[in-house]
Amino acid sequence: MTTESLPLCLSGTDAYVHGPGSNFLIIGERTNVAGSPRFRKLFKDDRLEEAVEVARQQVSNGANVIDICFDEGLIDGVAMMTRFLHLLQGEPEVARVPFMIDSSKWEILEAGLKCLQGKGILNSISLKEGEDRFIEQARVIRLFGAAVVVMAFDENGQAATYTDKTRICERAYRILVDRVNFPPEDIIFDPNILTVATGIEEHNNYAVDFIEATRWIKSNLPHARVSGGVSNISFSFRGNNIVREAMHSAFLFHATQAGMDMGIVNAGMLEVYDEIPANLLEGVEDVILNRRPDATDRLLSIAEEFRGKEGKKQEADLRWREASVEKRLEHALLKGITEFIDSDTEEARLKYGRPLKVIEGPLMDGMSIVGDLFGEGKMFLPQVVKSARVMKKSVAWLTPFMEEEKAANPGQRSAGRVVMATVKGDVHDIGKNLVDIILS
Repeated sequence: MTTESLPLCLSGTDAYVHGPGSNFLIIGERTNVAGSPRFRKLFKDDRLEEAVEVARQQVSNGANVIDICFDEGLIDGVAMMTRFLHLLQGEPEVARVPFMIDSSKWEILEAGLKCLQGKGILNSISLKEGEDRFIEQARVIRLFGAAVVVMAFDENGQAATYTDKTRICERAYRILVDRVNFPPEDIIFDPNILTVATGIEEHNNYAVDFIEATRWIKSNLPHARVSGGVSNISFSFRGNNIVREAMHSAFLFHATQAGMDMGIVNAGMLEVYDEIPANLLEGVEDVILNRRPDATDRLLSIAEEFRGKEGKKQEADLRWREASVEKRLEHALLKGITEFIDSDTEEARLKYGRPLKVIEGPLMDGMSIVGDLFGEGKMFLPQVVKSARVMKKSVAWLTPFMEEEKAANPGQRSAGRVVMATVKGDVHDIGKNLVDIILS
């Protein structure tokens, strides 16, 4: 059955509501010692101010929630979780977003719960140690008022197949809702994103099993959300970031269509779905959707074309500089490139004659494409934020020329006053600011 989902309400110092029609929720992964070697080294070297900056960058790049994890053998997880949360809550730009306390150790999770100043997410609990322990932990989490991630594990181990994923998630849901009285909208299932393209045949359907399990959860477990660690899907291609970014974007495109609500992902490591080279996209989707038996071998072959190209990427990309100024502005907006925006904006101003025509013409045309891709699930919020920064920089270049026009025509009368507002922190704030620019 499908029902209208109750909203998931979270908070840092600001409220965050994820309800029907909400966009994909990005959980930043870089404040995780398992997901970021740099973050792990900063803590081992006691460079805490720089570690806080990593969190700030995640929020700046568009993360709605930040994942915090200290599961590392040489780190005192309880002490570090407590210390870092206290530091973050003194940083206004970071403290405004909800936190996800991430650990496989209950004592670290409990320490994090005691430090949260808003409503965060606990990641995670499972049925691995049996129902009694699961219920005990769930009651503590409910007492603190947090949302919870439930992993698809039980006494027999990790769920890898569609059948096991759905069976375990349904069992956990019924225990939480019927016996613990846990709010169903605060339940977030992680049905295990597992690595594909490993060369092992039984791994070939892992992505499909996750996607189909997501579809089943959204249809059969009312109000529950679905999340997962997105980078797991591409571990087979460590060291080849171009292929990994393509795999993450393609996987998210299909998983979000099935109902995936959120994911732990590096907010800066996502490619625009429509910008993935055609041969790479075909190879990636053959693997993710398990469309052919030789998909892994074909993707390995395609991946060789991109190996080691990260350092040459900018040089190759400069071919877009040969296009018309309109196409250059469009490309800069889609890719979030600010490097050439001043010179391109000036060229467009000279071509169009008036600065407002540049805004109403090529700049808005480019942002319309960004909006369409975002609506289709082919771009995500961090990429839209980068596009908005390019737009803002371009308009900043044009603003003095618009002021000159106003000064040269003092007799012009205002057509009236428009009042616009959005909820603080809402994604629509970007659109509101663009309308403000045009009307001004």
